[in-house]
Amino acid sequence: MLSIDVEDWFHTENMRNVIPRQSWDQCEFRAVTNTMRVLECLDQANTKATFFVLGWVAEKAPDLVREIGKSGNEIASHGYEHKLIYDQKPEQFREDIHRSKTLLEDMVGAEVKGYRAPTFSITDQAIETLREVGFQYDSSFFPSVLHDRYGKLTQVDSARPNRITEIQPGFCEVPIPTLSLFGVRMPWGGGGYFRLLPYHVFRWGTRHILQNGEDFVFYFHPWEMDPKQPKVREAAWSNRFRQYNGLAATRKKLEALLRDFSFESIDNRLERRMAK
Repeated sequence: MLSIDVEDWFHTENMRNVIPRQSWDQCEFRAVTNTMRVLECLDQANTKATFFVLGWVAEKAPDLVREIGKSGNEIASHGYEHKLIYDQKPEQFREDIHRSKTLLEDMVGAEVKGYRAPTFSITDQAIETLREVGFQYDSSFFPSVLHDRYGKLTQVDSARPNRITEIQPGFCEVPIPTLSLFGVRMPWGGGGYFRLLPYHVFRWGTRHILQNGEDFVFYFHPWEMDPKQPKVREAAWSNRFRQYNGLAATRKKLEALLRDFSFESIDNRLERRMAK
């Protein structure tokens, strides 16, 4: 499955401490151009994907959302404010996801079934709220200990963390894949890890996961195809590395990935799963 988190360069957690929420409107908006590059790549590869669109971006660029939908891709929610779930009060989280879901559904005239938490900050309590608001699946569980921001779920079988799981009746978790190396679950779903690793190494790990009969969800952000994005020197060194590492090679590596593997959207995969 192929997924894209539609946010802009200044929405990332890497920039949180140096670009506060109230300054977003003053930042250079590059999400439309970058997302259109993604759509171009998918069109060339005759591939469809799931686009988890941030509500803030959707409100600023509604024509982009409609173009994604018209292209035959799935529209899903990335929340509205791109704030970590565990940093929100329950009522704030409910309002955030409801606002995003309603906004996107009004734009595309179709049900929004899926959600992905900012920086994969999912929690057990959040799952309950997602179900109550009307979502049918979440794709936020990233079971690797090698990141300080990811959330946790106790409802997923730890022995089979790469499998799609119906964790509650009518609600599935679609996890981000990890690769077990020397007893450690290495993140293997995309993003900064895809940019950091040599392509042939990433391809090898992906094939290994698939050959084990596990599900594989690849993710990335449109800003990861944008080496000309503004460079924020005030950010901490570690955050600058996470943000800027390997940007120039992302498009070439993505095009190779789309040639080497066949992808589909998450909703299409779930529909086929339910039909079995």
